[in-house]
Amino acid sequence: MSIKVSPLAPAAFPVMPPIAGLEITTGACGLRYRDRTDVCIMVLEPDSSVAGVLTRSLTASAPVLWCREALTHGSARAVVVNSGNANAFTGAAGTGSVERTVDAVAGLVGCRAEEVFVASTGVIGEPLPDERLTSALAELAEGLRPDAWPEAAAAIMTTDTYPKGASRRTEIAGTPVTINGIAKGSGMIAPDMATMLSFIATDANLPSALLQDLLADANERTFNSITVDGDTSTSDTVLLLATGKAENSLPTGMADPALTGFRAALEDLLRDLAIQVVKDGEGASKFVTIDVAGAETPLAARTIGLAIGNSPLVKTAVAGEDPNWGRIVMAVGKAGERADRDRLSIKIGGIEVAKNGWVVPGYDEAPVAEHMKGQAIEIAVDVGVGDGSARVWTCDLGHGYIDINADYRS
Repeated sequence: MSIKVSPLAPAAFPVMPPIAGLEITTGACGLRYRDRTDVCIMVLEPDSSVAGVLTRSLTASAPVLWCREALTHGSARAVVVNSGNANAFTGAAGTGSVERTVDAVAGLVGCRAEEVFVASTGVIGEPLPDERLTSALAELAEGLRPDAWPEAAAAIMTTDTYPKGASRRTEIAGTPVTINGIAKGSGMIAPDMATMLSFIATDANLPSALLQDLLADANERTFNSITVDGDTSTSDTVLLLATGKAENSLPTGMADPALTGFRAALEDLLRDLAIQVVKDGEGASKFVTIDVAGAETPLAARTIGLAIGNSPLVKTAVAGEDPNWGRIVMAVGKAGERADRDRLSIKIGGIEVAKNGWVVPGYDEAPVAEHMKGQAIEIAVDVGVGDGSARVWTCDLGHGYIDINADYRS
């Protein structure tokens, strides 16, 4: 299956400096794909902390279940990621595969099993031939190096058309710190914490409990605010790793002013990665930003935004460049959150098309139709019941999505 690079792809992969205390290696183990890398391993120095958000899917994969338990210990020495096979819905075989992989990597690194995290993405329901990975560990270890972020981003891709990375520099209490992150995702994207994986690392000195609070908070406004197709993956995993090598003073908690810059940089990086995932939506040709205001709460606003972003009718209208705002009205109404029909207002491309529950007097569709021809589409809705607001990102839905998924296992 040949896939063209998304027209929404960034011009280049970003420059990502090494993170002190972390090395990366990648390799081609033939778990599903031929002639391409499909395994990434990150090795961290002792005393590195970890946080994570994982899918709430009731058919979560074996790696997700392992990570859920391992996160309770708060320490990480290695992360093992494979693409091509999700190791999901594989029963006892999947559990055994995870355990064998973890034991082999723990032996290689010299750490406890619960300090090894695993993630898999790809086809669901097929046993993972983990022996192909574990038998290659010694060779993979020889390739460990601190600057292999581009290779790591490529190794975890499935139907992605480009590798996704981001980097930020900030400080904590005057000490410079670096944050790097990679992500994969293209289809089955509606995170609920999609086949979405993301791994973020920093040299900041932060304990796991605080790291968890930081990640969970930023995740709500980033990865949990995107959708490609409304399908939540069995494998969604976002891990945040901190090596502590920056040796900054420890913040007292989330409200510590010393964390202000780090919190902003982390959320900005996660938003960058989340948007890159949407821009690589399977078959996507248009990137859609949806702003919802006037909702009962911020969560209600996000729910309404996702109802719009997940609507096949809205998404196909965007693909067809049709400014059919009636479909937006429909999506608001089905969201299950309070909305005042007679105060509802809608803007497309900044142009007001409906106000107070009716089309604006003298509405001219021409400039709205022109906006729909662009690659960046903006939809704003005010539902008229409160002060809650949220921003959601999605993409259009066209023939390319069907083509990719109809041939996914070919």
